[in-house]
Amino acid sequence: MMIRFRMLNATVFTCLLSLIALSSASAQLAPTTRAPRNVPLETYDNPPAAPRKIETTPRMVSQFGSFTSFQVNVDASGNNILGDAANECSISVDPTNGSKMTIAWRQFNSVTSNFRQAGWGYTTDGGTHWTFPGVLQNGIFRSDPVTNSNELGQFFYLSLQSDINTSFFCDDLWRSTNGGQTWVEQSPDRGAGGGDKQWFTIDKTNGPGHGFQYQSDDGINCSGGGVQFQRSTNGGVTWQNPITIPHAPIYGTLDVDTNGNLFIGGEGSTFY
Repeated sequence: MMIRFRMLNATVFTCLLSLIALSSASAQLAPTTRAPRNVPLETYDNPPAAPRKIETTPRMVSQFGSFTSFQVNVDASGNNILGDAANECSISVDPTNGSKMTIAWRQFNSVTSNFRQAGWGYTTDGGTHWTFPGVLQNGIFRSDPVTNSNELGQFFYLSLQSDINTSFFCDDLWRSTNGGQTWVEQSPDRGAGGGDKQWFTIDKTNGPGHGFQYQSDDGINCSGGGVQFQRSTNGGVTWQNPITIPHAPIYGTLDVDTNGNLFIGGEGSTFY
């Protein structure tokens, strides 16, 4: 779900590690309006936030029943940064060591600016303490962060990138081999194809697609086509030409079953 900047206020929003159990609501939900798909949901509408004095407060640790949430977008001393914001979090766990995780988010350096960048953090103690090294590229407009991990414990970060001069949205895939501490871009900027509201998965089976990476988007994309699917067979270094997905499932996700079959589900339809 996309959260527009006008929904943010002066409160510092934090990405929370633990899922919080929500009680069911019996009240009828208000009607919703779908966003038009002939225009991008992402808009480069503000320049990067101006440099400012950084002030801090203690990080947020929140208890809810048996769940404990720890703030991840903290400074080098583990404190909350006043005046910044983060949303659209995506978290992955190292399957070889469950204490190692990485999380990605849209980083707003100031709540007075809608300019967002690709923020990330990592933990080595199961999420009790986090390190927030910064953003993938300073001053580069990025959004829709998606993370994943493979069976070797390598992390991947798929990031939507655009600029003020174009309405096209393309992806970049980054890889970390040290638990999310540092990242290396796998292809040139905007070289991973894709587009707005992209999502991706990795084939971790022992089948013929082992290690393949798959992504789909919502139609506002690099090639200017409809809702598309792409595959990489070399860890995200290059991506095959996009294929238009039948019936255009939007706001979707992908998964691979134990037999190596790929499924793409979204609003409107599912296919594999």
